[in-house]
Amino acid sequence: MTDNHNFFLRNVWYYALPSARLKPGTMVARTFLGEPVLLCRSQEGKIFAVRDICPHRAVPLSCGRFDGQEVECCYHGWRFDHAGRCVAIPSLLEEQDQDLSRFNVQSYEVRETQGNIWIYMAQPGKSQSSSRMEIPEIPEVPGFGDRPPQLVEVMRFPCFVDHAVLGLMDPAHSPYVHRVWWWRSGELHEEVKQFDPSPFGFTMRRHQLPANTGKLYWLLGGIPETEISFRLPGVRVEETTTTKHRVCNLTAITPISDTETEVTFALYWTPSWAKWAKPVMHLLTRAFLNQDRAVVEKQQIGLKHNPVLRLIKDSDMQAQWYYQLKREYARSLAEERPFVNPVKSQLLRWRA
Repeated sequence: MTDNHNFFLRNVWYYALPSARLKPGTMVARTFLGEPVLLCRSQEGKIFAVRDICPHRAVPLSCGRFDGQEVECCYHGWRFDHAGRCVAIPSLLEEQDQDLSRFNVQSYEVRETQGNIWIYMAQPGKSQSSSRMEIPEIPEVPGFGDRPPQLVEVMRFPCFVDHAVLGLMDPAHSPYVHRVWWWRSGELHEEVKQFDPSPFGFTMRRHQLPANTGKLYWLLGGIPETEISFRLPGVRVEETTTTKHRVCNLTAITPISDTETEVTFALYWTPSWAKWAKPVMHLLTRAFLNQDRAVVEKQQIGLKHNPVLRLIKDSDMQAQWYYQLKREYARSLAEERPFVNPVKSQLLRWRA
């Protein structure tokens, strides 16, 4: 399916990798927005990212060696530092004067916080520091300082990023996609929620969870309240609290290519007993994401025929906001003007 929605947002931070998956002295090859990227962590713990293609003969740098400081190409031994600078070409003689800066590879801005690694995907030839525009900040999970998540699940979805994002914020699919006893009953109930604009997105106001919502939440003790926020390019933070405990999940959507998207679910909690349930929580989380993945996979069958997707009010309002936010952000970058949030405060009603 191709339409004016199907483009990757640039000049934004995308979720790259859970911190625990990049050990000191190691490198990991990834693809973001169709670009090959090599993530590295030095022996001292510093993270950097460079384009995963040697400028000499196009061999991926990830096929070479990393000594904890520099990356060496496996073909001719060309070496590159944390900034992508070419620092050595072994085949050159001392008297052969060569400007090595001609062979630098692109570097990417990366940041690590709360056990997550984020990468800034700029427009070609630009960086965050060179941009004069305000951009969405890296999300922070409230109430956990710099603690890493206790549980992380990562899953690839066979779809363009927009469809993964719409599934993330769809309030009406749960009774049909997530038919499991531990989540919701099959009976439909009217939902009434207040939404407000928030930085580069929108927020569902804090409210008490109804009795038919996920039974696992009620193990926190007391009456759980939740607040859910969404921001560009595709990050959802849900905070559920009681008088005693807090549980937060950060779900981040990262485009890999036009046909593949990565969904990362990071869970933070305060109850000490929850660590004993971690193996079961892994299974339940993976089962939950698999249900979303399965329906998105089915969706691709219909999308091959390039249909018009007809969104309705109010249950599809968040999907409409996403498209509006995405288009406005892209326009604001192109016109070099401040971003204007198109979302207005609104009460939405639907059955789920």
